[in-house]
Amino acid sequence: MPLWLEVVIRTLVSVVVLFFLTRMLGKRQVSQLSLFEYITGITIGSITAYISLDVDTDWYLGIVALVVWVLVSYGIEVLQLKSKRSRNWIEGKSTVLIKDGKILEDNLKKEKLTNEELLEQLRQKNVFKAAEVEFATIEPSGEVNILLKSEYQPITPAHLGIKVAPEPESQAVILDGRVMDEPLSNLGLNRDWLDTELEKLGVSIDNVFLGQVDGYGQLFVDLYDDQLQVPEPQEKASLLAQLKKCEADLEMYALSTEDTEAKQMYTDCSNQLMQVIHDVKPLLSQ
Repeated sequence: MPLWLEVVIRTLVSVVVLFFLTRMLGKRQVSQLSLFEYITGITIGSITAYISLDVDTDWYLGIVALVVWVLVSYGIEVLQLKSKRSRNWIEGKSTVLIKDGKILEDNLKKEKLTNEELLEQLRQKNVFKAAEVEFATIEPSGEVNILLKSEYQPITPAHLGIKVAPEPESQAVILDGRVMDEPLSNLGLNRDWLDTELEKLGVSIDNVFLGQVDGYGQLFVDLYDDQLQVPEPQEKASLLAQLKKCEADLEMYALSTEDTEAKQMYTDCSNQLMQVIHDVKPLLSQ
């Protein structure tokens, strides 16, 4: 057998074996790596290279070494799932770096982290002052997670005591100029509706790279031709304007009538509609 053909066959066998063994180890091996997982990745890569290129030795020995190493890694993962003590010993534990805005220098030294590296990690979280941090920890994977002090956290509806309905899921209804019928049907829509919406925007389906429909029935498209400007859907803005006009009309009727009962009725309706506009405005302004 020619040497180049042997290398090709050994490489293909290595790739196939490595793929199935990696699938067995699970997704953690391709996510944030712990120290042991980092070592495992380097070792498996080295063994695979040996199997592919070291033609002076028996290739099956590399396969045996690869299988043994993967089985050891799999066994350690099972052990970590069953024992917290072994998990802490193998992967390590989180270390507090900042508490109440104060940097803990001893913990920084323990983790071999300089103050410049800590500030860099904070900037990656959009935090530029360590004094604004209530709590910061470095995880076994090396990632730094932070909790801002209450006064520096962004305001959310929860802070204001407002309950917000869950955002409906958007669906991709056009991909690469092709209509996706299943997402359309999931939204209770059909191709006739889609053709009508595309006609409103003045674009053809062949020129649509991506088309998405949000949970409120608005179609948004991205075209192949980046020079073309697609107008934003105006249904929400139009509905908001109509609601405001109705409220203004009711208020005008209340001011113009002399009938006390009718004035009160128009005023109540105007106030109720004003509250409705206040509630739906965040949705219609998106």
